[in-house]
Amino acid sequence: MIKILLRLNVVPCTFIKRLNRFVALVDVDGEERKALVTNTGRLEEFMIPGRKAFCVPKSGGKTDFVLVAFEDLGGKGAIIDTRTQAKAFEKAVELGLVPWLKDCRIKRREVTIGSSRLDYLFECPGGEVYAEMKSAVLRGGERGEYAMYPDCPTLRGQKHIKELIELQKAGRKAMIFFIGAIPSVEKFRPYERGDPEIARLLSEAKNAGVEIHALSISLLPDGRVILERPSLEVELREDF
Repeated sequence: MIKILLRLNVVPCTFIKRLNRFVALVDVDGEERKALVTNTGRLEEFMIPGRKAFCVPKSGGKTDFVLVAFEDLGGKGAIIDTRTQAKAFEKAVELGLVPWLKDCRIKRREVTIGSSRLDYLFECPGGEVYAEMKSAVLRGGERGEYAMYPDCPTLRGQKHIKELIELQKAGRKAMIFFIGAIPSVEKFRPYERGDPEIARLLSEAKNAGVEIHALSISLLPDGRVILERPSLEVELREDF
């Protein structure tokens, strides 16, 4: 049974080029339009001129659309829009579909810890859990079975993991989780070529007791965002 998390008013579009970090040029019904890009990764495997994509209309600002996803395996969309990823995740938690957050609720968003801001504070039966969400939209593995993060160096990501490690060592519960927003993935692992320090820090975090999880979602061509796997296997190196 398909687990529907969101319904988006998607408009088919064709990717032309990325103008800068936050804006892409797309073709919508034969017209060139500007679309907001919320994902700061390089996304080079998706941002190929002529690739079919999915946009959502927006009002106000310098862009007409949000670039939400790119067509991927089976005609489904790989969701690059981090806002859609977050909304889908929050709906999955609300519906009780995430096994590693069973009986938990979102207590606060955008929680300041030290010099960082973490995405969530969960209230769970065992106490509060500080958590950071990351977007894993890079496919890897011989069969394309892995969702990976990051696709480029990220000092911000390193900082967040270090903050989670310090929280855990201070006696608080900490978690980092990854949204594998790519169709048909089965596992998660860090992409060492993108940022080897992230891979090392994740192993350190696991050893310190930080929970590390992942789930997968995708977009159907009609605009439905679905939960594919509520829990992906997480693979980390142990030889750092």
